[in-house]
Amino acid sequence: MKFIDEYREGKPVALLAQELRRIIHRPWTIMEICGGQTHTILKSGLEDLLPPEVTLVHGPGCPVCVTPIELIDKAVEIAARPEAILCSFGDMLRVPGSTRSLLDSKAAGGDLRIVYSPMDALKVARDNPQRQVVFFAVGFETTAPANAMSVWQAAREGLENFSLLVAHVLVPPAIEAILSSPNCRVQAFLAPGHVCTVMGFHEYEPLAQRHHVPIVVTGFEPLDLLEGIRMAVAQLEEGRAEVENQYSRAVSRAGNQPAQQRVAEVFEVTNRQWRGIGEIPMSGLRLREAYRRFDAEERFGLRAAGARESAECISGLVLQGLKKPYECPAFGVRCTPERPLGAPMVSSEGACSAYYRYGRREHAGD
Repeated sequence: MKFIDEYREGKPVALLAQELRRIIHRPWTIMEICGGQTHTILKSGLEDLLPPEVTLVHGPGCPVCVTPIELIDKAVEIAARPEAILCSFGDMLRVPGSTRSLLDSKAAGGDLRIVYSPMDALKVARDNPQRQVVFFAVGFETTAPANAMSVWQAAREGLENFSLLVAHVLVPPAIEAILSSPNCRVQAFLAPGHVCTVMGFHEYEPLAQRHHVPIVVTGFEPLDLLEGIRMAVAQLEEGRAEVENQYSRAVSRAGNQPAQQRVAEVFEVTNRQWRGIGEIPMSGLRLREAYRRFDAEERFGLRAAGARESAECISGLVLQGLKKPYECPAFGVRCTPERPLGAPMVSSEGACSAYYRYGRREHAGD
């Protein structure tokens, strides 16, 4: 299939790997931000093609994984209410909260429905005017335009039985937090192409300049990722620190400006808790005052209960690129996709899930 298979062909991948080995002379640590990129790297065996000088670490690039336990607990509470219908993407169902998951709530009789778009949840609200319909709005900037549009449309139609439980997080502040940490060992980033399709890449330029770190906007196929790694290594070897765009077939510097405008109309930036990491200033979105009546937390009077992560789970270290999933003693033993201790083992984009699924378990159970 054109534009997919051509980015998976073995010959150009081999040529890029050869070029990478030619230009590299020093060890470098590179972080890919997106969990989808992590899965491609492991599924296609890209790490086995890289020269030993390149170390890949995996960042907080899974919005499901970084959704805080408190919000999972709030979603569980909503799902248990007889007047409510909770709509969610399927990968949120098995993410553990402090005591139960959304799947547990569904098994206990909660009305929880899997949808593929917030517009599907909007239809549920139209079809059930006597019920309160809540969409669990999880995602990076990629899903924010559709979620903003659902609220804008609900306001336009006067659908007062529709609301969002907002869990949006933003990528640039997460990169800033990683780079500002005294334990940071990341020397270059592969930025998420899907986020940049919406937001462009101009907002990464101050980060690259301030921290003198290369950032390469990268796609999701094996050839995309290997080329992104080569571009990052070339910058590191030459002492450059710029934002480059490998994913030019989908990303422009300015991004999708109509989508950005809709997001800015409906949402505003706020501080946000990241699961396993803690609060990152100005790293999330919340509904603006004009749309605050569609905020499920306010509508249901929900308050945080101070839930804690499993003491065994090291997801915070994994999400910051400080540990590999198999370095967790519970990985593959007491933490599996069937019985997860943390969100990265559940999500379709979680790093622990990727390592488990594709057999990267070098030290599991040690």
